[in-house]
Amino acid sequence: MTEDSQRNFRSVYYEKVGFRGVEEKKSLEILLKDDRLGILPPHHESHGHVMMYRKDQYCDVLHALKVIRFVSDATPQVDVYLRMYQLESGKLPRSPSFPLEAEDEVFLAIAKAMEEMVEDSVDCYWIIRCFVNQLNTKYRDSLPQLPKALEQYLNLEDSRLLSHLKSCSAVSRLPYDLWFKRCFAGCLPESSLQRVWDKVVSGSCKILVFVAVEILLTFKIKVMALNSAEKITKFLENIPQDSSDAIVSKAIDLWHKHCGTPVHSA
Repeated sequence: MTEDSQRNFRSVYYEKVGFRGVEEKKSLEILLKDDRLGILPPHHESHGHVMMYRKDQYCDVLHALKVIRFVSDATPQVDVYLRMYQLESGKLPRSPSFPLEAEDEVFLAIAKAMEEMVEDSVDCYWIIRCFVNQLNTKYRDSLPQLPKALEQYLNLEDSRLLSHLKSCSAVSRLPYDLWFKRCFAGCLPESSLQRVWDKVVSGSCKILVFVAVEILLTFKIKVMALNSAEKITKFLENIPQDSSDAIVSKAIDLWHKHCGTPVHSA
């Protein structure tokens, strides 16, 4: 059994015996230990050396950005992470005053959420970097297909709700960037978000579809009472936070219901 299979097998086992959403390894730990995400090698005796190398690289990139005056000690940490990522990926703009691209806004949203989960700045940067790279490579072809999948599964769960969204011309205007490109960063609180990202890191971006479906089902009465795409989208972009844990738990149930025991339901 592959390591990815073991991760998901244990996750499903815990959930079946009643520990809903519990992971034997949290997403941040997986990111730190998974050599395929490019952070650490599989041999634990090498971790200390690699972490020292990563810290040195972090400091070198940060120093370079300060020398060229792209960042300073007063620059917000998430902006520092963005400039570091841009420099390392060859996408640093000619001037820090240039407007941000859409992909930069996505990076910042993920970075802000990750910053609440990880205290150490070096670890935080490498985790953000590899998480974003995973979205841009492994899930590059899958993410654009998620809106269609959302429509498909919502039709199975509540066709009347889908019909209402269609009658309001809201289906094409749902907050797909927030849900799928940002992976709900800025939508769900970090405690709930980490449970979703556990699944994404473990090999499935389809969990994002079921979180979106469950949001619509949870707030069905409110959504059905709104009669314009603009109002529906505005509400969904700012949903109440108090039911987030329940939404994620029900989304995981839906994920299992429609995908069985997912191992790589990308």
